[in-house]
Amino acid sequence: MHVRLIYPAIFLFFFASCNQNTQQAASPGATASIAVKWELLSNFQDTGYKARFYLLNKGERTLTDKNWKMFFSIAPSPILSNTTPQPADVEHINGDWFKLYPNPGFSLKQGDSVVIDYRATGYVIKNTDQPLGIYIVFYDNNGNEESIANIDDYTLIPYTAKEQLLRGRDDRELPASAEKTFIDNTGLVVLPEDQLLPIIPTPLSFSKFDGVYELNIGTITFSDSLSEEARLLAARLKEITGKDFSTKAGAAGQKGIYLSIDSDALTQKKQEAYRLTINDQGINITGYDAAGVFYGIQSLLSLIPTNVYLGKEQRIKLPYVTIDDAPRFAFRSLHVDVSRNFQSKENIFRILDVLAQYKINRMLLYTSEDEGWRVEIPGLPELTEVGAKRLHVSGKDAPALHPAYGSGPFADSKDNYGTGYYTRKDFIEILKYAQQRHISIIPELNFPGHARAAIKSMEARYERLMKEGKKEEAEEYRLADPDDQSVYISAQMYKDNVVDVTRESAYRFYEKVVEEFGKMYKEAGLTMREFHAGGDEVADGAWTKSPHALELMRQHPEIKNAKNIQAYFFRELLKRLEKKGLEIHGWEEAFLIKDSTGKLAPNAEFAGKPVVPYIWNNMFDYPDLGYRLANQGYNVVLCNVSNFYFDLAYNNDPAEPGLYWAGFIDTKNAWAFAPFNMFNTTFKSSMGDVLEWDKPNTPWQKLKPEAQKNIKGLEAQLWSETIKGRDMIEYYMLPKLIGFSESAWSPERKWEKEPNRKKRMEQIDEGWNQFANTIAQKEFPKLAHINGGYNYRVPPAGVVIENGEIKANVALPGISIHYTTDSTEPTMQSPVYTAPVSATATFNFKTFDASGKPGRTITVKKAGTQRLN
Repeated sequence: MHVRLIYPAIFLFFFASCNQNTQQAASPGATASIAVKWELLSNFQDTGYKARFYLLNKGERTLTDKNWKMFFSIAPSPILSNTTPQPADVEHINGDWFKLYPNPGFSLKQGDSVVIDYRATGYVIKNTDQPLGIYIVFYDNNGNEESIANIDDYTLIPYTAKEQLLRGRDDRELPASAEKTFIDNTGLVVLPEDQLLPIIPTPLSFSKFDGVYELNIGTITFSDSLSEEARLLAARLKEITGKDFSTKAGAAGQKGIYLSIDSDALTQKKQEAYRLTINDQGINITGYDAAGVFYGIQSLLSLIPTNVYLGKEQRIKLPYVTIDDAPRFAFRSLHVDVSRNFQSKENIFRILDVLAQYKINRMLLYTSEDEGWRVEIPGLPELTEVGAKRLHVSGKDAPALHPAYGSGPFADSKDNYGTGYYTRKDFIEILKYAQQRHISIIPELNFPGHARAAIKSMEARYERLMKEGKKEEAEEYRLADPDDQSVYISAQMYKDNVVDVTRESAYRFYEKVVEEFGKMYKEAGLTMREFHAGGDEVADGAWTKSPHALELMRQHPEIKNAKNIQAYFFRELLKRLEKKGLEIHGWEEAFLIKDSTGKLAPNAEFAGKPVVPYIWNNMFDYPDLGYRLANQGYNVVLCNVSNFYFDLAYNNDPAEPGLYWAGFIDTKNAWAFAPFNMFNTTFKSSMGDVLEWDKPNTPWQKLKPEAQKNIKGLEAQLWSETIKGRDMIEYYMLPKLIGFSESAWSPERKWEKEPNRKKRMEQIDEGWNQFANTIAQKEFPKLAHINGGYNYRVPPAGVVIENGEIKANVALPGISIHYTTDSTEPTMQSPVYTAPVSATATFNFKTFDASGKPGRTITVKKAGTQRLN
């Protein structure tokens, strides 16, 4: 075959001169003497994208056509056959796990280099799309694995051309640039402090009066049962002021802070309601219940002046106010996926603190997925011994989890987020920590799809017990049908992630896990009332060639289609879990069924039962599904992908991490949401086309007025395919969560029902300008202070050159823009941009919030080129 080799001197120059974004990985294994570069060539191929690997052999060992293969993770998409022969080919194995293997005649000696092109469907535009966790496996003459080594010398060649920056020719977004950012920020203006929102989320009623109350060291007095709320308030005031506030039970005294429960004293007679008054007699927080008192405390903390949080003012002067408040929705949740990439218990504590600050009262803690099982379950040790770690395996059929999302070949390598789990003690601590902050943790076990970690763990258990001669015990919790020949590929490109739900052992496993979760709640002093059963994205083709499934369909001809085995499973599961007094939550797919025409349609059979569909799909096949289910009588949670999927990137800049299969989601999307008129706030398609679904002639079913009560609440999602560690999850979450809190807690905004599109958009823009100013000027300084500071996203400057002048702006007004013209990095001591400047030099622009936290640097050359550093 034709092998393209590049002369060593030329290739070495290439490696030396293009070293941006080098990935340095540490591991307990050896490091290969191979340099790798990866380049996206174009997304403008007829059927997808084309990319290129550059390999340079720096070691003494010659790479032949039999003694090596290179493995890596990359954004999953089917590999296409090459139009011209290549020295090596890329092959998909499972999920996002791929390999590069040599073709016959391949030879790469020390100092030689090679170029390998490949093609795949879809498109890649993000740095987070690149190959990650790259390693090489060496083989002996018999084809047996000999050794494994990480490839640490790796470089991503930056995306710069249009065909690299756009998602194919159908992408309607402008290519990422500082100019695009400037255009997106147009219309935003800085507001003075007195025009900012006093509290986020906006309370139901806020009245301000003449007068100021100065909060000095004093006593927090509380009525019975509020000692924990008083303790948390004292601790937060100590953190903010450095001063000790004592707490005591008793009746209201003079001055100070008084916490009490008295539902009769409130105008809002509902759970979580509160009244906060500040006057010359002190501070009084009265709740309908303890949760209401806690949320009144959050509003009090929001009223503390920004300069106190910044350490510029010691005295806390609070305005005289009366606030009557209650949530719009009783269910306000954040989904946190710790299965794809693990987050420590301490990171979860930090997230819970910021949820409490913005009055979010649920966390769906996603602890089981294809890529990981994250909670210890007594009696099933393989769930964590096998399911809580990822490592190199001989192939997808091994009873273990292969690498994913860049976790690499070694389970215990540094910064490996593929490994980790919560012990029972850890999980109980999380439950208690959440409960103290009036947050309920919703546990989850995703069946029948997305279950690979559980399946592989139980296969390892099966093999262990069979070797011990314990066949009956081995079968007790088995989840796989070994004779299933079904061929399918899931949304994340798994070929083996669906449970055999015809087996009684699958239900026995599920009930065992639910029982153990219930015991942990009991030990935490709680009762488990909600449980999430997953149910999403069962791949077409699953069960179609399973002997067990075919026999089930023979016995139950009413099933008709293998796709409807999922409904059968949910029906059988519900019978068992209802007896435990649980409300069962699940993704929308669990509530669909194939009708007589072969189309998926809402399944009315579970309406009226203790079930809650979570609706994520408001853009693709069934944009009105949430309303259709609510109109049928289901209590639904809206999780709209167009507004609340925080793992989607803020925008299309390659440096902005995240996914984009449903477009791009920023804080405004999370804020600008009309729960009862969601078509009014679905602004763009996944590819950037402007949507006008608010027109009368759209085919979508509207929410009936009498069904508004069936919108149980809202949830935002943090899927973690691209999220690794504390800093990244906080960056994805903040400030989007702030916008979400306004949609979930605050009263209906006037633009939500405005029928005139032009007027509605004007009202949205006006409201967003105020909200964006408040985030920048008030919320960021708080987030920079509490818990030692959060890694919220400070947006970079938008910059454009017009008529020889450079203009700059920012997405959150109140953030300052600094610049230099001598190639140095701007600091807060650099000149502040206040007006257009002459484009006579190369400028570096950098944004800073009031705490000094920076955004990324923008470089603008005199010729008009722009670069994000």
